[in-house]
Amino acid sequence: MSRYGIRVDKAIGVSIPKIRQLARRTGRNHDLAAALWASGIHEARILAGLVDEPEAVTPDQMDSWVAELDSWDVCDQTMTNLFSKTQFARERALEWSRRTDEFEKRAGFSLMAALAVRDKSASDASFRQFFAAIERESDDNRNYVRKAVNWALRQIGKRNTALRDEALATALRIRARHTPAARWIAADAIRELSNR
Repeated sequence: MSRYGIRVDKAIGVSIPKIRQLARRTGRNHDLAAALWASGIHEARILAGLVDEPEAVTPDQMDSWVAELDSWDVCDQTMTNLFSKTQFARERALEWSRRTDEFEKRAGFSLMAALAVRDKSASDASFRQFFAAIERESDDNRNYVRKAVNWALRQIGKRNTALRDEALATALRIRARHTPAARWIAADAIRELSNR
């Protein structure tokens, strides 16, 4: 886990397949999710995102959990498994994309990527609003941020031809910023989206 940049001081070493298996047996339970998150244990927090009830999640809970993130995998699992299923997902993604903390900002872009994959019926307009945030934060050279910015751009661009064209245009504008992070984000997105 350490080799992949995951903090191990609060981890007990349970694999993701085992955590998912436990979540299926447990079922949805908002109070249990809150207790699991409060434990601070790495795997318990991933499980919390799997067992919480999306309709019971509030913006305050989302902000509280995001403020406590200290690992990219808990961040991405929580955004994908839980927060992307809430009615507040888009507004929180945009809000968090402006944060200065590395994992809070990552959460914003990870949530954008999760929505692009999960929300099949969403309109193109609901994703277009993310391009400005992606472009605005493309100079952030912190590893976990730039990778999430890139991930969001690529996933939105994979939705359909119109969004792919807009994602490529965004990537070209990002490349013109001439910062190391922007060049990396743009090159990777252009390479992947041009081959679709």
